[in-house]
Amino acid sequence: MQIKPILSALRRHKAGTFLIAMQIALTLAIVCNALFIIQQRVSHLSEPSGLDEANIFIVQNEWVGSYTSEQADAKIREDLAVMRQIPGVAEVTPSNSYPLRGGGWDDSVKLKPDQLQDTSGATIYFADDHFIDTLRLKLIAGRNFRAEEITRMDMRDRLSPPVVIVTRALAEKLFPGGEAVGKTIYLIGGPATIVGVVELLQAQSVERWASGFAYRSVLIPKRLAVSLGTFYIVRTQPGQLDAAMRATPKALFEHNPRRIINDEDGVLSFAQVRAKAYERDRGMAILMGVICIALLAITAAGIVGLTSFWVGQRRKQIGVRRALGATQQDILHYFMTENLLISSGGVLVGALLAVAINLWLVTRFEMHRLSLLYLLMGVVILLLLGQGAVLAPALRASRVPPVEATRSV
Repeated sequence: MQIKPILSALRRHKAGTFLIAMQIALTLAIVCNALFIIQQRVSHLSEPSGLDEANIFIVQNEWVGSYTSEQADAKIREDLAVMRQIPGVAEVTPSNSYPLRGGGWDDSVKLKPDQLQDTSGATIYFADDHFIDTLRLKLIAGRNFRAEEITRMDMRDRLSPPVVIVTRALAEKLFPGGEAVGKTIYLIGGPATIVGVVELLQAQSVERWASGFAYRSVLIPKRLAVSLGTFYIVRTQPGQLDAAMRATPKALFEHNPRRIINDEDGVLSFAQVRAKAYERDRGMAILMGVICIALLAITAAGIVGLTSFWVGQRRKQIGVRRALGATQQDILHYFMTENLLISSGGVLVGALLAVAINLWLVTRFEMHRLSLLYLLMGVVILLLLGQGAVLAPALRASRVPPVEATRSV
């Protein structure tokens, strides 16, 4: 089919052609970036924590009254003994925080005491000798903490443990290509010797500010013994999670009722922790998906409406062409080609606009560069959408009879 007559016809409908082309361009630009954002958010949702998530739950215990560090530490050790007797509980450990909690302790890590610039940021977890086994972390080098290395810590004490365990991500950052076990690092309170390396342990926060050290964690051999309370991380036997979650608060209150365990979020399975941590990411992905569907539907409706309007205007011309020998297939191809030309112009402008929007997002919100794959996906989707949307009015146009050429109106 010759393109020149189609271009000539489009020049007589400049306004409609321009509006549809720009609508396609804008839709492509937004859809490409929205799909890319959805992919980033969805991949964020599935980031591993390093824990045995299916069998772990968290207890947030708060004490009633004021206690010294020694008294709080004694109560923690009593609670640990009580929880280890609960049917279905495999192991339990206290800590100042846990992965995906949303907040906790972070610290800078240096390789020299007089170093001005931090080598890395890191998440700080207080851990006893049961921490690694409770979370089911994989120890890939060195050893676990010994029971005699675990000490209590008050909020006023300096963070200066003699030994620490680090994650592989932090070890590779501090000593690229080298052995980390036996090396000395410097925390804010002083030097510490690395005695072990675990494979994976996610940070407490999933926010963008923590992404630089998302898997760089340091385990400190201490129990945070303060009167405010602590977190208990509990691992159950497979299939015993729900029963243990119900039994644990009851057992703790029977042992010592002077405590607070909130009914709403005092006891959370790790599935609930993950859902809460990634609530905004999930909401953003859903919102972007809804926007994509709405824009594609509006664009398709615009193409259908404009093409239907043009078919109504051109009925006599179509009838003349039919009378001169054009087949239904010729008329169908005409409108399909016409729409393809408009869509092609729109996606060309839209591709440039998509890149421009992404560059703005990168500089403004520190997002990743738009992948060429998503740009190509958007182009294909818009071209297929345009051809699908124009099909119905094009079929109606192809069924216009030759007798229309004889009508005056």
